[in-house]
Formats: sequence, C-alpha cells, structure tokens
Amino acid sequence: MNIDYLEAFMNVVHLESIHKAAEALYLSQPTVTARIKTLERDLGIELFLRKGRSLRLSEEGKAFIPYAEKILFTYHQGKKLLKKEDNPEEIVIGANIITSQYFIPFALPFLKKANPQLRFKFFSAPNEVLLDKLLQKQVDIAFMKDITHRGIQKHELLNNSVRLVVYPGHSFQFQENVSVQQLAIEPMVFFECGAFNWNRVHKLFEVANVNPRIEFLVDHLEVAKSIILSKNGIGFLPYLCIKEELERGKLIEIDVSHILQINQHIFATHLNNGFVYPKLWNDILLSIKEFEKKSSMLID
Repeated sequence: MNIDYLEAFMNVVHLESIHKAAEALYLSQPTVTARIKTLERDLGIELFLRKGRSLRLSEEGKAFIPYAEKILFTYHQGKKLLKKEDNPEEIVIGANIITSQYFIPFALPFLKKANPQLRFKFFSAPNEVLLDKLLQKQVDIAFMKDITHRGIQKHELLNNSVRLVVYPGHSFQFQENVSVQQLAIEPMVFFECGAFNWNRVHKLFEVANVNPRIEFLVDHLEVAKSIILSKNGIGFLPYLCIKEELERGKLIEIDVSHILQINQHIFATHLNNGFVYPKLWNDILLSIKEFEKKSSMLID
C-alpha cells in the first residue's frame, strides 16, 4: 500500500473535495482521483460513493479512516525521529486575531523556554483560514473559535466571553439590573469584526423595541477599548481584550446576565489523528494556567 494513496484519501476526507485535496497536495485532480481508485482496488472496497460530480464516503470508507490515520501518523512520526539533530524540528502554530494579540505573546516564549530543541513558526489568520490550513496540514495546532468539522478535534482552553464594560465612575457601576432601555440611551461603541454574533446584541434592542445609541462602529479592539477608557462611550467587548484593564480597575464589568449572555471560548484545534507532541501539549496547558496566574497577580 502506497503512502501517497493514503495521503490523497485523507486529504479528500478532510477537505471534502477532490479539487481542494489536489491543491493541497500540489497535484492534478485526475492524479488524486487515480490514487484513490488504486487504493480502492488494493483494498477491494469502494471508499467513496460517486453520483455525477458529488462524492461522499461509503460506510467502508468511514470505517477505514482510523486505520489510515494510524498508518500516516506512524509514518510521519518515524520520519521525524530520523531527522538529523542539527536540523531543529519546526512546530507551526496558528491563532485567530484576538488570541494572537492577547495570548500568543505570552505563550510563545513560555513554550520555547520549555522546549528549547524546537523551533516555533507562528502566523495569525481569521478562523476560517486557520481551519483550511489545519486540514491542509500547514499548521500543527491552531487557537481559534468553536468550529465543528469532522476532520478536527478541539479542546476548550481560554474563556473569551463577551462582557459589557464601562469606565470607572459610570452610573451603571452603582446600580443593579440595568435595563435594555437604560442601555439604549448610553453612547455605545460597537466592535464588529467577526469576533462573535453581533446579531444577538442587535436583537436585544429590537425585542425591547428601542434603538441603541451607537456612536462609534469600529473594527479594531484597541480602538474600541480606548474609546471606553477615555469615557466617550460604553460597549460589549470580548474578555481577552479587556482582562488586564478589569483586573487593574481601569474598566468595570457590568453584570447584564439577566438580559444577555454571550459565552465563547478559544479552542486548541488539531487534526483527528491527534497532536503529535504530547510534551508540548502539556506545556500548552501549563501556559494557560501561567497566563491566568499572571493575570491574577496583577490584582495583588
């Protein structure tokens, strides 16, 4: 059985397209198709059911996936072990924009210190791009929002829920159960950049039949935060962006859980066949704990 045939099969499975698999493997579509058909002949089964241009996994194909993953995993692990020691192994880490800005600058030096033999390559990209890079095996692990795909595993790591924040001394700081009507008359900054579903915030005001006073509509977290810090508005922002300011008392979180809750997390995501560096995975988990500990120390 040829490893290239298994690579073709798993790329089609993960990318759900022969065209995308061909691009990822730098091959023509007929070559990918021929490799899969050869693999089917070797196995004596149909891995995919074909109807016109549509392609879907057969039951036998679904059953074969874990075996193909195990063979490829073992093969690539063997290649890594045979590398020369003077050629450092490279780990490619990706992260979405908010994680890149607020967590990665802490995590990368931490991981390098714990794993001096490794070389780390990092790039920042939107969640959809990260998923595509993962499936094409251009990234080993990605920190991103909750995305469901049959080709990946995900592990909830960082709390990034959206909070309503105001500047110290704002009237909301001293009252309980702020109403939607009270929110609507306050000058507000909206950060809209795909961080979460803003329709839920708009719906809050729509259901109450009031129009929010949106004075600023921005696409940069630091701009939105600066407007609030300068006492020119209030706003809903993701936790990672405002965590330090909350702990230092520069911003105040207002509990609006009685009218709106937007929970979201950052997930560490990798392919289904597992993350191939168990020690590094433990160091990633430890970096989360140290990151949170560092933040709590700012309060003292």
